[in-house]
Amino acid sequence: QVQLVESGGGLVQAGGSLRLSCAASGSIFRGFTMGWYRQAPGKQGELVAHITGSGTTDYANSVKGRFTICRDNTKNTVYLQVNSLKREETGVYYCDRVGAPTDWGQGAEVAVSS
Repeated sequence: QVQLVESGGGLVQAGGSLRLSCAASGSIFRGFTMGWYRQAPGKQGELVAHITGSGTTDYANSVKGRFTICRDNTKNTVYLQVNSLKREETGVYYCDRVGAPTDWGQGAEVAVSS
């Protein structure tokens, strides 16, 4: 049973923007802190943003001011607005619970060109 479905990835030029979405099953989403992770080629996965069930957000220092995470609890969906993208931010973006991980979905592939 697919429980996390990411979408919204694509190819953008450096400086461009995307809006990533992650639809989750209610059992995964409801009340949990949700995060977006980036898996860049050849690098360890990194938590770039997370949001608590009540809406408190936090970001990796490298993305502060450019990325915005939000959630729609009525749709069991978490979003990540990514602006001013950099080439080194190319990778696959996954969402998951923070602190109580589940099986990852297929991810949203983001490719940033120069």
